[in-house]
Amino acid sequence: MNNKHKVVFLCTGNSCRSQMAEGWARHLRGDEIEAYSAGTNPHGLNPLASKVMAEAGVDISGHTSKHVDDLKEVAFDLAVTVCDRAHETCPLFPGAARTVHHNFDDPPRLAENAQTEEEALNHYRRVRDEIRDFIETMDIRRKEKAE
Repeated sequence: MNNKHKVVFLCTGNSCRSQMAEGWARHLRGDEIEAYSAGTNPHGLNPLASKVMAEAGVDISGHTSKHVDDLKEVAFDLAVTVCDRAHETCPLFPGAARTVHHNFDDPPRLAENAQTEEEALNHYRRVRDEIRDFIETMDIRRKEKAE
């Protein structure tokens, strides 16, 4: 019997932040979390997100963007919105026992004016590491809202 907590990470595009969160949850807490990710307007895995995760030893290159409706049949223990827009669109995820919100900066938006790929990657790396820290300390059993 699978005793893992089912957790979905939600973001608008399911291309970057939610994908990194799913990757970290599988990598760091795969023994206790069955991780998923989805978006309200999915538009494909961001290659720079995949690149910085690979740098950290986590392969998300096989992930695909999914719409929240693709997961409506899964009974989640926890839904985590990782961007403000997804939180506004899905303040309560259908089928989730509870929903928490933790906004992370949007790496593609931060990197819009980067002069080099390396400069852009530094934004992705910072957010990647912030998401890792969140996943490491995320209390999947906690009842109060996480900010």
